[in-house]
Amino acid sequence: MARKVTIVTGQWADLPFTKVCEMMSEFGYDGLEICTWGDHLDLDKASKSKAYCDDKRAILESHGLGCWAIQNHLTGQLVCDNLDARHYAWAPAKLRGDAKATKKWAIEMQKKAAKAAKNLGVSIVTGFTGSPIWHLLYSFPPCLPGQIENGYKEFAKTWRPILDVYADNGVKFALEVHPTEIAFDIASAERALDALDGHPAFGFNFDPSHFGYQGVDYVKFVRTFKDRIFHVHMKDAWWGHGDGTVGVFGGHTEFADPRRFWDFRSLGHGDINFEEIIVALNDIRYQGPLSVEWEDSRMDRCHGAQEACEFVRGVDFTPSAIAFDAQFDK
Repeated sequence: MARKVTIVTGQWADLPFTKVCEMMSEFGYDGLEICTWGDHLDLDKASKSKAYCDDKRAILESHGLGCWAIQNHLTGQLVCDNLDARHYAWAPAKLRGDAKATKKWAIEMQKKAAKAAKNLGVSIVTGFTGSPIWHLLYSFPPCLPGQIENGYKEFAKTWRPILDVYADNGVKFALEVHPTEIAFDIASAERALDALDGHPAFGFNFDPSHFGYQGVDYVKFVRTFKDRIFHVHMKDAWWGHGDGTVGVFGGHTEFADPRRFWDFRSLGHGDINFEEIIVALNDIRYQGPLSVEWEDSRMDRCHGAQEACEFVRGVDFTPSAIAFDAQFDK
């Protein structure tokens, strides 16, 4: 049987949860990957109250929807980042400007996410980790000896206690490998796993849209981390379509600027080869949902979400249970 098709609600958090459920059911989705902002899921309530989570489940079920993962990207970014004015909108106003207090709060929100997931009956939380060393990406001035390694040690020291809470609750954390995170390609993902000594609660939310424009082999990522692909985002991107004035770093331009070298696109409108991805996911026996993360500055989101659902159903297929020529021996 083909995998469930879900949609990330983060890009729809301006709408009430009930409205999103109604819309996505009409668009043909099997379920939602519920974000932890807007009114979609309150982590304080969800981590403490099974009844609150049961009410959310009831709303989903009344629209014929399920849930197999929740997303907690925004507060996750605060955990290891070097905080500046951009970050504080995602934390309580009373903490604004206090980096130490904000990080402490963000760490607690990661632990609450694990407990909320358990209460909701899901086993995966997708999210970000932030990075204390992203600003060192282009190594000039040259990095000091041990500077990068110390960044991974800091990440591991911070996240191990969080991941222990995940493990205690039977939940796994799936890092969306992404620029600005501690892992943004295959090499850095390997390094993050090593820093955590392969913590069993830590793995990846595979999203090919963040690899292609970097020149990273996104199919190889699936095969490299076959035991750590906990969740999958379906999102497209194109690259090589600008006017030659903006490179892979983006040139401080906005999304949809026609000068850009790369941009996110609605599924089927970019350069990602999803057939190769589905083959690889079948090869590693991934049975989780295929979750649409819809982002395309050039397209109406309702049109895009409905079209994306149809696209995923069209590209996904169930692997064969037999050798194709087995009947020749009959």
